[in-house]
Amino acid sequence: MSELRTTLVQADLRWEDIGTNCQLLDEWLQDVTTSDLIVLPEMFSTGFSMAPDRMAEPMDQSKAVAWMQQAAQSHHAVVTGSVAVAEGGQYFNRMIWARPDGTMVTYDKRHLFRMADEHEHYAMGNERTVVELNGFKILLTVCYDLRFPVWLRNVDCEYDIMICVANWPSPRRMQWRTLLQARAIENLCYVIGVNRVGNDGNDLHYSGDSLLIDYRGDALIDEAPDRAFVRTGVIGKESLEDFREQYPTHRDADRFTLHV
Repeated sequence: MSELRTTLVQADLRWEDIGTNCQLLDEWLQDVTTSDLIVLPEMFSTGFSMAPDRMAEPMDQSKAVAWMQQAAQSHHAVVTGSVAVAEGGQYFNRMIWARPDGTMVTYDKRHLFRMADEHEHYAMGNERTVVELNGFKILLTVCYDLRFPVWLRNVDCEYDIMICVANWPSPRRMQWRTLLQARAIENLCYVIGVNRVGNDGNDLHYSGDSLLIDYRGDALIDEAPDRAFVRTGVIGKESLEDFREQYPTHRDADRFTLHV
């Protein structure tokens, strides 16, 4: 059965400094040699910046996107995280799924964090994105999406893993951890939540609390907060499928149609 070696990168990001963040990530990842998937925080190249007019770049000119493609190739792994992207006269908080062969899939953040005026600076995405890797189907999500279970509902086990990349401040760390576990339990899936640490340019503190959680809601990776780390865990498809057979709550789920 399929396995997926997944690397969580809980980074202390430098505020609005794309070059330095990419350089630091190169240093943090230099010992990662046997991973299938490397997961970075939301807006890993800038921090949660509301200045896309200065920080966002077109996809084909983005230094952060180019770095992701290079990192994916050098580590022979998919690299994913979100960056600020300029496109069609708008800005998007875009999650990139960069493959080692140079191809990419993208997801534009659907739920924009209005308490930080994100909805006034970035355009809303309107499509879910499910990708495949090593026999796993994976749903891509960004930060505030985590609070909206209808958007994330795993109808008929459409996906096996949900990834949520985030800049989630420490005053709400309990909600972050609880929601990650809830999404895993209710959707019968693994959940990978990767957050940053340190302080940003708005003096907001981030405790990290990056987690790899199984379909029971149990943490497979749960490091001490407030420190950067790079950790790799292995998840299996067979145990997930066995649990879904033994505890098939998805067969009793309410049916609905989501209109975007």
